[in-house]
Amino acid sequence: MSTYKILLVDDEKDILEFLSYNLKKEGFEIYTASNGKEALKIAMEIIPHLILLDVMMPDMDGVETCENIRKNKDLDNTIVAFLTARSEDYSQIAGFDAGGDDYIAKPIKPKVLISRIKALLKRAGWRNEAVETLGVERKIVIDRERFVVIKNGEEINLPRKEFELLFLLASKLQKVFTRDEIYSSVWGSEVVVGDRTIDVHIRKLREKIGGEHIKTLKGVGYKFVE
Repeated sequence: MSTYKILLVDDEKDILEFLSYNLKKEGFEIYTASNGKEALKIAMEIIPHLILLDVMMPDMDGVETCENIRKNKDLDNTIVAFLTARSEDYSQIAGFDAGGDDYIAKPIKPKVLISRIKALLKRAGWRNEAVETLGVERKIVIDRERFVVIKNGEEINLPRKEFELLFLLASKLQKVFTRDEIYSSVWGSEVVVGDRTIDVHIRKLREKIGGEHIKTLKGVGYKFVE
């Protein structure tokens, strides 16, 4: 069982201590930073599930920090929520424009904050268990923490997009995912080069994990089978 990693960023020490105490009680793995530059460094080291980010900080404010986070592909899946006393519309707009996922106004009761955090993690699709077991005979295991697939006890290292594609297909056994669903979930708004991008990734996955696990429904899409 793996816990969610949360990075708290605030230049006020007492706020960091207060938030850390309450979130640790909920079982979260907590890291802290007192400024944007430190936050970026720590984020790259731990790849947190969620970053709770103050807006008003010296040197590099929260909005600029968020912009830098969103420039890093390794942090694509990290949720960024702003926690700030500023409630003006322009501040919220700047936060969302920078790539923030939510905007939480201070002061906020710990129980309410924890509920918001859990809702964000659930909405983003993060799973509390880092290891997802696929197949009733436990022949294939997906370790999302390490981006590793284990088949019959042997580790298979996959490039990020192949891993995300496999994870998507295996998340719902026997469900047929259309090409549009796959493009949206795995590539999002990124530019996809060529119409056969999915086909190439499917072919590579079949070579690595076995063709019997991924079936094609012509004109529809693909599905994962045990």
